Amino acid sequence: MTEPVSDGPAAGPRGDAARPEPPTIRAVGLVLYAADRLLLVRASGQRAYYLPGGKIDPGETELEALHREAREELGVELRETRFYARYVTDAVGQRPGTQVDLACYTATIEGTPTPAAEITDLRHLTRAEYLADPEIQAPAIRTLYTDLTSGR
Repeated sequence: MTEPVSDGPAAGPRGDAARPEPPTIRAVGLVLYAADRLLLVRASGQRAYYLPGGKIDPGETELEALHREAREELGVELRETRFYARYVTDAVGQRPGTQVDLACYTATIEGTPTPAAEITDLRHLTRAEYLADPEIQAPAIRTLYTDLTSGR
């Protein structure tokens, strides 16, 4: 008896072999940290709190996206923006395996942050307050808090 010839891995009943890998989402986040409190926001339909910011649109630089998102989500203008850190980790609210490549920046702001667009709530939370509720956590923010509180 002869073995069947195969040109590659066999697909499952749903064609899983052809399913694309989950994407990596490129995003920016605004780090406003003062008096041991980090400004975090929650979007409509989400439980997790994360940095103000969001996805980078095609053709946009990180800084352009950061300024746009600050205007859209908080109604503020940014000055003196500085790169802080980059975090690549699991994305919250996305299909399993999806990663986020989050470029974080610090800045001074002009105006008072007010929830706008898809943002329904904003809070200034300490690390302990954030870690006390697993329902509101995002992996990148847990790591960011570690960096912020270690004096990085």
